[in-house]
Amino acid sequence: MLHNYFFPDTEYDLIGFTKDNDVLYAVVQQKYVTVNATTDLNKAKEFLESNGFQNNRNHDYIHKDLGIILEDLHDENVLT
Repeated sequence: MLHNYFFPDTEYDLIGFTKDNDVLYAVVQQKYVTVNATTDLNKAKEFLESNGFQNNRNHDYIHKDLGIILEDLHDENVLT
């Protein structure tokens, strides 16, 4: 739900859960995402900061009020 709230253009559907070696994993499905521009990480940072996130190191962000951490948001993981 949190991903879909902040990133509605790339929303996920929760299919269910699976367990492997005592680790619980969420199984999600996502529509194919087409990249139509080079990602500008400065624009991504502006978007995140406008939604209350703070860059705490490298490509990681935290929203202290909501207790949400987003990690590894580099140009190969953030699509435009």
